[in-house]
Formats: sequence, C-alpha cells, structure tokens
Amino acid sequence: MQLPAPYLSDRAAVDDAEALIREHGEEAGFAAAARAEQFRVLGNHIHFARWRQIERLITYLSVDAPLDTVH
Repeated sequence: MQLPAPYLSDRAAVDDAEALIREHGEEAGFAAAARAEQFRVLGNHIHFARWRQIERLITYLSVDAPLDTVH
C-alpha cells in the first residue's frame, strides 16, 4: 500500500498529533478533523490546512502495514 507522507510545516504539528493521540486514542483522527472543520467554518484557511495535515499524520501513524518500500 502506498500512502504519501503528510506535509508537516513544523515540529509543533507532530506535538499536536501526539497530544491528540494521547488524549483521544483511536478517535484522535476525528478530533483533528473536528478542529479542522471549526477553522474552515471560521474562514481560517491556514489553521484548517494545518489541522487537516495533522489528521493525515494521525492516519499515517495508525496504519500497521508497511506504507512504502522497506529496506
């Protein structure tokens, strides 16, 4: 399975993803999606995109199978 790695603009995005995973467990992706939606409704496209990328990172980290070539 090939799943492209999410774009992360800074270390804080990884820290936010880790905090959501610690706080929400398996529901962390949904929590990130909810935050993204809140910012979309507010018209803040920068924070919307940031939380969408965090959601993608959480999804990427939750897959147990290899996502690309393993050497």
